[in-house]
Amino acid sequence: MADFSIEPEFQDQLDWIREFVKENVESLDLAFKGEETVYDKSGIFYEEAIRPLQQKVKDAGLWSCHLTPEFGGQGYGQVRLAYMNEILGRSQFAPTVFGTQAPDSGNAEIIAHYGTPEQKAKYLQPLLDGHISSCYSMTEPQGGADPGVFRCRAVRDGDEWVIDGEKWFSSSLRFASFLVVMCVTDPDVSIHTGASMFLVPTDTPGIEVVRNVGVGQEPLGHGSHAYVRYNSVRVPAENLLGGEGQAFHVAQTRLGGGRLHHAMRSVGALGRLLDMLCERALSRTTQGELLAKKQMTQEKVADAWIELQQFRLQVLHAAWVVDQKGGHGARREIAAIKAVLPRVYRDAVLRTMQIHGALGVSNEMPLADMLMAAVSMGIADGPTEVHKITVARDVLKGYSAAPGFWPSEHLIERRAEAREEWADLLDRMADEL
Repeated sequence: MADFSIEPEFQDQLDWIREFVKENVESLDLAFKGEETVYDKSGIFYEEAIRPLQQKVKDAGLWSCHLTPEFGGQGYGQVRLAYMNEILGRSQFAPTVFGTQAPDSGNAEIIAHYGTPEQKAKYLQPLLDGHISSCYSMTEPQGGADPGVFRCRAVRDGDEWVIDGEKWFSSSLRFASFLVVMCVTDPDVSIHTGASMFLVPTDTPGIEVVRNVGVGQEPLGHGSHAYVRYNSVRVPAENLLGGEGQAFHVAQTRLGGGRLHHAMRSVGALGRLLDMLCERALSRTTQGELLAKKQMTQEKVADAWIELQQFRLQVLHAAWVVDQKGGHGARREIAAIKAVLPRVYRDAVLRTMQIHGALGVSNEMPLADMLMAAVSMGIADGPTEVHKITVARDVLKGYSAAPGFWPSEHLIERRAEAREEWADLLDRMADEL
């Protein structure tokens, strides 16, 4: 039986996290907005603002809780991480302060799982210590959600691999010390067995950033999502992450957890939207009474709370299934929350925007940025449509076609079978009439 109860000791930790984020982290979002400050770990901001907060988290025993103690984490199960991440999701900087910032957390996870001792020493440890950032370079301009058309190749040349091709939306590359790059290594077989993953230092000759792409209303030429070209980039053979042809296996380890944690943090964003909605409803008067007294406002509040609770429970259940069966065993549940997330998030933002009126769509509220985040969630880590296909195919495995021409619930046949089963009693009841 699924049990989402919180032990008193863990509740104390959650209370500490909530207070710490509110009092020490949320102000960073207001004073230092921008991905440059999130991912650039070489500047004065990181040394003076972030590292002292990270040390307090480490002192509290809450650093990188998604990793095992072997790698400096706490080895928390996914249900615990869900409760924790819904608090961290209220702040852009909180994941960094707690050592769970994407894409670094996912990259750390796959290096911990598949990396050699040498790879862990060179790439994983500095990443875990928060001294460097990383980049996950997988999607391609022509590929989108279909890796079957990927063209970026890696060819073995003696003791080296040579990478040629392009990648699209390689987020935070401009701040990264190394990339995790997915390449086709055997074009004569399925992409699922013909692709490999490589660890590539960003100072390797041949890496060309064509341009950095922004999102939403960021000016052209600004942004942190690189369109990158690999021009005969040479990396040592030992930079292969996992075995040759195992890129998909490695990627699924990373993407499944990443999708789940995106949903966990989004619960926090939905909670923040509910807070803004209710505060506004209780603060503004129109036509002689508070907005909160209007039935249409009450409907919005009710819908906001109901959808938040439904999504939160769905995330907790998916986390519980991962704890019970592992990430692969929870493939349906993870795909389902990833599919529903963009709609729930978008509806919550639009509802809160509407109740704020013109202020809601202005640049004096965070709602426009949150709307862009909601839309992005429908594309990041695979588009919604692909996740729905995953859910549908998995659900259909548990069913079979009707045994005959008519559906199994066809009333005429079912009623005839039932009357035959109860024929004796029906006859005796008829005799009593």
